[in-house]
Amino acid sequence: MTITLADIQAAHAVLRDVIIATPILPDDSLSTQLGAQIFHKAESLQRSGSFKVRGAYNAIRNLDDAARQRGVVTNSAGNHAQGVALAAKLFGVPAVIVMPEHAPLTKITATRALGAEVVLSGATFDDAGITARQIEAERNLTFIHAFNDRNVIAGQGTIGLEIFANLANATVIVVPIGGGGLIGGIATALRALGSTARIIGVQAAGCDAVRPSLAAGHPVRVDSVRTIADGIAVKQPGELTLAIINHFVDDVVTVDDDQIAAAITHAARSLHLVVEGAGAAGLAALMAGLIPLSPNDVVCNLLCGGNIDPNFLTRVIEQVLVKQGRYLMLKVLVADRPGNLAPLLRVVADSGANVVDIFHRRATWLVPIDRVGIELILEVRDMMHGQTVIETLRSNGYGVEQNAEWGA
Repeated sequence: MTITLADIQAAHAVLRDVIIATPILPDDSLSTQLGAQIFHKAESLQRSGSFKVRGAYNAIRNLDDAARQRGVVTNSAGNHAQGVALAAKLFGVPAVIVMPEHAPLTKITATRALGAEVVLSGATFDDAGITARQIEAERNLTFIHAFNDRNVIAGQGTIGLEIFANLANATVIVVPIGGGGLIGGIATALRALGSTARIIGVQAAGCDAVRPSLAAGHPVRVDSVRTIADGIAVKQPGELTLAIINHFVDDVVTVDDDQIAAAITHAARSLHLVVEGAGAAGLAALMAGLIPLSPNDVVCNLLCGGNIDPNFLTRVIEQVLVKQGRYLMLKVLVADRPGNLAPLLRVVADSGANVVDIFHRRATWLVPIDRVGIELILEVRDMMHGQTVIETLRSNGYGVEQNAEWGA
């Protein structure tokens, strides 16, 4: 069943007083790096933390009264869960959300806080869908599909209207893909409005179902899911969404978890935005140079979600900083006598490094009985500064070993 521009415009009229008209923000540092104008549509700032409330609200709004009042059920990795929970709350109807057993705790907690009943079942989004369908039948609830639903797609397509209204000269549109509802709606809107921009979809390499599906001509299910981008970890695209992608989308690329982590860190550091793995997938593709650009290109990338656990965000940023050479882990042996730590730390301080952590190691390193191992975790400006710190220590007579796991 075809989704039309009229469907999307009707959804926009319904959503106007419900959603936030999220900003389109320039990325000056990435623009300089890539030699093109880079902008981000910050749906990470949307109500419920992602674009999903658009489609969920429009879908519930278009139910007949009887279907709506029975209550709704769905499966979700977390963002659709919060979108449905918020929409159901606004309509005053009950919602049951089935989420994978290992869904991020922040998403589970936020969904419950919106008044929904959360059921944890299965290892993946698709596994949770089996349980959701069982609950639909057992409780006579109305199922709201996360992406393979024309009203959901139309709701997500309202983002395309906003892009066209506020950045009409965009020549490249970059959109993360899970099941395809977001890119399907955006592509439908833009093409109907006459946009000739290249539309590029981005999937996580650890759950890449769209490209084989396009090659096969029908939805193909991948066997496994392994990615930090849980919001787009969908094993199989929908029939509706795949048809739209095949018709309107110019290319689909994949990004790995290291590239996604680097994009999350860039968003926090350069854009001052908290973005989750799925939300950062398009940014990751741009940063990794996977999307060819010319100096005349104007790029609009979707930061489609910001629901990331704070502890996980900290781990991601720390790991990226290590890989970028901002953290050093050094091993130094000194004579095991009082006062010998102070001169070592003085050399570190004089070299401009900051001590993050320090540990004494004896038996665990099997060091000589008259020596003590000092493990230093240092913050430095960049890799070159790190090498300068190491050389300074060595020139002061310290034998220094850099932990290979913490960078070259």
